[in-house]
Amino acid sequence: MTEDREIVRGTPVVPGIAYAPVIWPAPRPEVAPGSARIDEASRDAEKVRFEEAAAVVSQRLRDRAASVSGAAAEVLQANAAMAADRGWLGAAQKLIAGGTPAGEAAAEATEQFVTLFTKMGGLMAERVTDLRDIRDRVVSELLGLPEPGIPVPTTPSILCAQDLAPADTAGLDPELIVGLVTVLGGPTSHTAIISRQLGIPCVVAVRDLESVVSGTPVLLDGSVGELVMEPDPVEARAAVEHGRAERLRIQSWEGPGRTSDGHAVSILANVQDGAGARSASGTAAEGVGLFRTELCFLDRDSEPGVDEQAEIYGEVLDAFAGRKVVIRTLDAGSDKPLRFANHAEEANPALGVRGIRIAEQNPGILSRQLDAVAAAAKQTQSQPWVMAPMISTPAEAESFAAEVRARGLVPGVMVEVPAAALLADRLLRHVDFLSIGTNDLAQYTMAADRMSSDLASLTDPWQPAVLALVARTAEAGAAAGKPVGVCGEAAADPLLACVLIGLGVTSLSCAGAAVSGVGAKVGSVTLDDCRRAAEDVLATSDPVEARAAAVRVLGT
Repeated sequence: MTEDREIVRGTPVVPGIAYAPVIWPAPRPEVAPGSARIDEASRDAEKVRFEEAAAVVSQRLRDRAASVSGAAAEVLQANAAMAADRGWLGAAQKLIAGGTPAGEAAAEATEQFVTLFTKMGGLMAERVTDLRDIRDRVVSELLGLPEPGIPVPTTPSILCAQDLAPADTAGLDPELIVGLVTVLGGPTSHTAIISRQLGIPCVVAVRDLESVVSGTPVLLDGSVGELVMEPDPVEARAAVEHGRAERLRIQSWEGPGRTSDGHAVSILANVQDGAGARSASGTAAEGVGLFRTELCFLDRDSEPGVDEQAEIYGEVLDAFAGRKVVIRTLDAGSDKPLRFANHAEEANPALGVRGIRIAEQNPGILSRQLDAVAAAAKQTQSQPWVMAPMISTPAEAESFAAEVRARGLVPGVMVEVPAAALLADRLLRHVDFLSIGTNDLAQYTMAADRMSSDLASLTDPWQPAVLALVARTAEAGAAAGKPVGVCGEAAADPLLACVLIGLGVTSLSCAGAAVSGVGAKVGSVTLDDCRRAAEDVLATSDPVEARAAAVRVLGT
């Protein structure tokens, strides 16, 4: 592109080239404060009207969750649960009882929780966008307005937004929304994760985005995080054609995962339910590297029974019959609370009772889940690998491994906490494999909320400190002769995937849409290339320098 073109830059999330006009979401509904009070005789009816509107919104989100899979289904389920949250509903009903109209009560109750979540920080602060989205949907229902959200363009467009609620992102049509750019968000935000699942080029944390007006033709490069205003049409179309040809080349990759000189690396898929697994089985994925089981627990008033869980797990095992499937036990808490689990109010939920820690306060949840996994394994005649999230000590690993082995399953743990990476050799005395969750590992290593756009550079998976912990973990695996995989979003970045291989990682698990891109890139370089790139990356001081060092060895 010519140098005089205006360019805005952000954090690259999903690679790809798009050229199209910009659209922005329509304004959200407004509630005028200080509207007329409700007379006492009408307040019970107003409460009912509010409850019915919230129930309609919650059910719509559940229905939408049932029509999608993977990360999109999880976040929609979580938002449906938020619309039915007793605390939020109760706060609004209390206001209505005092004479506040339903719409105004919904807005005031929301701001109460926005203030609370913001003070709590961490992953709870991430829910502010979600909560305000629920408010807008309920208010629109009360006012008889159309459901708010993203406009449906008549021609392919690039969607720009301050931020996007999961309900909006999950419903995007990749044929019409060909690119996605936001002011807020980080590389592991809901928007980024769902965009990656959908295969839509995406850039987040673009601070100057408000200067881009609707209708402006732009060229989006999701690989480098650039948005070029009013590019030369001929050059822009040539860039799109080049990107399309590259995409077709990538899509033709059929596996198995190996470098150009024959070093084997398993390329696996992340899934969250049977539908997602069946979709992923149509890709070149060699198995499942992360089966997120919490979807069947969210939005439930009671724990699903062993038989119900076994049926859900069996669908995934059937979809990848005869192939590797790694099941992660319940990863809830923090921003994914369980209604039926015992938990106290926490000042900092991201550092509180989540993942494996839930089992300590709720005896039986883990054992019943493992019973269900064992039953599904028996029914499908398979032997899944099972790993626990948020393991911090060798003692936790030892206890978990004993329960898994008692059921004839293969035990492993996730490395998401720096303590687990630093003591990886001791964890491996008790388990058969490790899987690195780079999203949380970056968050905890850098002491930075992974959903904060202000801190996006800190939670970038290219941070040398994070990659140093990955290297330490992989070295421990090599010394013990046990596999170490990566199942965080870092594995979906083709360039970073090669660096991870150079660090000693033995498998990469990513969204199904990213499998071919990762596999094709890995197949274009040698193991020695990967090792040289990894060595150069570890010698850098920041993520920009780290990425540039990898490009010099591996190309883009």
